Amino acid sequence: MKTGEVCNRQVSFAYEHERVDEAAKLMRKYHVGSLVVVAKDDARGVVPVGMLTDRDIVVGVLTAGLDYRTVSVGEVMTRDPISVSEDEDVLDALKLMRRRGIRRLPVLTRAGTLAGIVTIDDLLELVAEQLDDLVKAIASEQSREVRARA
Repeated sequence: MKTGEVCNRQVSFAYEHERVDEAAKLMRKYHVGSLVVVAKDDARGVVPVGMLTDRDIVVGVLTAGLDYRTVSVGEVMTRDPISVSEDEDVLDALKLMRRRGIRRLPVLTRAGTLAGIVTIDDLLELVAEQLDDLVKAIASEQSREVRARA
């Protein structure tokens, strides 16, 4: 299965010049723990340039004693986010997350524009569904064998 098939195409995002407190309000409004930081590319469209997580805000702003009303998203975001193509296999995306220790990946079109986001939670849900299908297949086989012997 391809990452583009399971990614969330409604992405919460911010721009580098926005203030961190405004970004935090967006996170609360959309019930997300991160925002993809984007820039507009006249030739291609919207491209990701960073990721801002709730942890970035806590560690980069609050524990550093900075004024969250004056710090911009660009000052504390993680630049050049690790991303995947929408044509990438979901298992490869999961391996990348595990290898890099990350929970979220922007998903890009072939042109490099933002197509969506896939999270570890999305992949966990997919794996759980597949495991449920396996359990049901085993149970169905066992039930068929019992009926055949009767």
